[in-house]
Amino acid sequence: MIDFNKPTLIGNELHYIAEAFDNSHVSGDGPFSKKCQTLLENELGVPKVLLTSSCSHALEMAALLLKIGPGDEVIFPSFTFVTTVNAFVLRGAKPVFVDIRPDTVNLNEALLEEKITSRTRAIVPVHYAGVGCEMDTIQEIANHHNLPIVEDNAHGLFGKYKGKNLGTFGVLATQSFHETKNISCGEGGALLINQTEFSDRAEIIREKGTNRSRFFRGMVDKYTWVDIGSSYILSDILAAVLYAQLEQKDLIQNKRKAIWTRYFTSLQNWADNQGIQLPYVPSHCEQTYHMFYIVLPSLKIRQTLIKYLREKGVISVFHYQPLHLSDMGKQFGGKLGDLPVTERMGDCLLRLPFYNALSETDQDQVIDILTGFKR
Repeated sequence: MIDFNKPTLIGNELHYIAEAFDNSHVSGDGPFSKKCQTLLENELGVPKVLLTSSCSHALEMAALLLKIGPGDEVIFPSFTFVTTVNAFVLRGAKPVFVDIRPDTVNLNEALLEEKITSRTRAIVPVHYAGVGCEMDTIQEIANHHNLPIVEDNAHGLFGKYKGKNLGTFGVLATQSFHETKNISCGEGGALLINQTEFSDRAEIIREKGTNRSRFFRGMVDKYTWVDIGSSYILSDILAAVLYAQLEQKDLIQNKRKAIWTRYFTSLQNWADNQGIQLPYVPSHCEQTYHMFYIVLPSLKIRQTLIKYLREKGVISVFHYQPLHLSDMGKQFGGKLGDLPVTERMGDCLLRLPFYNALSETDQDQVIDILTGFKR
């Protein structure tokens, strides 16, 4: 079988894990955590980066930092992973869903302003597949209504919109280092803090609501419980793996660019003939080559294709199911027909095998099998 995803060692991961044990510091905020945070701050031009145990936890920290509470509304695309929304619902917020664009599969900025009410407290765009949302328009609307932006940049590390790094537009942004991401430590994330007034409280929230970080810097003579928080810190063992991958970021991105480009050029004629949509990347966006997806004409055809590929030894998967139509989404008023583009993508989008070590031979096999499918 050709897997959909396969975690890959790319450099010094095992060596650095051993070094973390030699350092006698494998819990959070060790030497490798600090190296990762500094590297990301320098590469992205972000004032403060804090590693977290997942992107979900980084999002939860963002909701806490913005003091989201019961009765507040937060705007999201419905076509996203559940924890994008859960992080804010956990604080008592009501999710307000916006439809997505049919080309980039990102939040449709033209539909954003009509969703804003007096109860809106934040906007959370998701850079789907590492292609930037239309941040100029989103920022203009957010600024007009004095609303903070939190970027869910789980797919978009080192991607750019009009030359500016994704994750640097909002007051806060989140990253994922899950095993399906370009750069991975198995499970992990990061909170990007673009407005420094959040930095001190973010450290406290991440340290279980204590001022432990200030204690270790010699700023207080003991640490104590000073705020709400939780255990959001990444183990230094995982940070060691992450640092090894970050060191090889250019190699990883070049590998993924080659895989993405090979899919795109090889499938264009077949897709045109079959009425199948390939990914669209605007010229002003520098994507991250996070995934390769196709959009089939119908749910029936997509499910038939998944079965066809599996029978021939290729694992493909659909992606997000519309959150507004989930059991929880319906509790917040979601109904079939509310967000037609989101509903179509939930039915019709299919992701192909894509990982750092995918060989040309295996990819050619996927392409040959796929182009043999006629609907």
